Amino acid sequence: MSVLESAQALAFVLLVVFLSYILVILVPFLRRKPDPEGDPDSFSWHVFIPCRDEEVVIGETLGLLRRQFPQAHVWVVDDDSDDATADIVDAASERDSMIHLVRRRRPLARTGKGDALNAAYRTLDAWLPAGVDRSSVIVLVVDADGHLADNAFRQAAGPLAFGDPEVGAAQTAVWMSNLQDPALEGGTGPQRFRKSFGRYLVLMQDMEFRTTIAAMQSLRRHTLTVGLGGNGQFTRLSALDVIAKTSGQPWHGALLEDYELAIHIMLGGYKTVYMHDTHVAQEALPDLRRLLTQRTRWCHGGMQCSVYLKRIFESPYFSNVGAIESSYFLVQPFIQILGLVLWPTLFITMVAQGSLTMGSFGAWISAAWFIIPLIFATGVLPFALWGLVYRKQVTPEKNFMLGVLWGFGYWLYMYQNYVTVLRATYRLITGRQGWAKTRRNQEADVKLLAKEA
Repeated sequence: MSVLESAQALAFVLLVVFLSYILVILVPFLRRKPDPEGDPDSFSWHVFIPCRDEEVVIGETLGLLRRQFPQAHVWVVDDDSDDATADIVDAASERDSMIHLVRRRRPLARTGKGDALNAAYRTLDAWLPAGVDRSSVIVLVVDADGHLADNAFRQAAGPLAFGDPEVGAAQTAVWMSNLQDPALEGGTGPQRFRKSFGRYLVLMQDMEFRTTIAAMQSLRRHTLTVGLGGNGQFTRLSALDVIAKTSGQPWHGALLEDYELAIHIMLGGYKTVYMHDTHVAQEALPDLRRLLTQRTRWCHGGMQCSVYLKRIFESPYFSNVGAIESSYFLVQPFIQILGLVLWPTLFITMVAQGSLTMGSFGAWISAAWFIIPLIFATGVLPFALWGLVYRKQVTPEKNFMLGVLWGFGYWLYMYQNYVTVLRATYRLITGRQGWAKTRRNQEADVKLLAKEA
């Protein structure tokens, strides 16, 4: 078999795997049924909020959490902020004994989100009285801008979540909170274009989390390999204890510390579950540069987590199908890098050989016209179909053709993955481990206004 034939065979296998995966995640997502709820009073609740320069959002988040979930203790980790974050939390803690400030200082601070969460874990561990049933203590991680649905604790207490003693962690669905942001309306000329593009990015991120990522998580419910996110992440304290006992601390050094935690929980013998019937709302990023920075960090972190592949396949707690699902997710960035070389090379070779054989490009494309619908069916439709799924499940009152338009927009949006995987690969190869905090939208707006002024 020649090099070209080997490349074509590899491309065919990768394409079949990709299309099969789309089908496998789509079917259980469309067929899923609502989950039952439970009694939150069966557990004690502690919310961890890692913060670094979050003065623009932390006050509102604290107020909302305390109104929604008055039974929950809130532990805010100030990661040596340069702004008034610590002062806001400190003042709130003086008014409310259920709010606690955990201070970190450089050089020990600003070393990653995982380290900040470990500081909260150690503080909670020292604060809890001896003899408490730690399996009934639930830790929730939310971002400083995270807004939980009112039923979050009821869903987490349900029989399919922490009502099952084998469950060590649960992840809520994620929605975008700024779909109707008035700051993205109006303007003239370049400013109007920037805001329109910002609205497009916000919509695409909401679609991504509420369709594709939700569908992946729905599949993982069956393979028992649900991944955790950095926002809306519930964990049983006893599961964190098991990880700390065997690995030194619950959260580790990967830039995707949430998914890394999920791996450790599963390696510890606990199940992870996905709760689609509740959610946490967070800001979408209306700026492409900040979005690429965020996604590069996520991709880089996922590539770091690939070091766990051997342990996953050796673990008695991962089924064969679970190990396959986890490995597919972990090697996906490397497959994308391969695809960046493989697909353009094969396409150019095919066009060149066909044109030479037929005498011209026009003659070849006339004879091989079926290539165009084939490319659409395998390269566009698997992404574009999510626009129709999003319209049906989120905004059924909208026009069908709008769902089609959103689908094509989503197909274009997904090309940012190739940019981020290249950047992440470069960071991985060069050994860069720095954690870049993504600015909040209010911070970015203030900076932009100052620049325009």
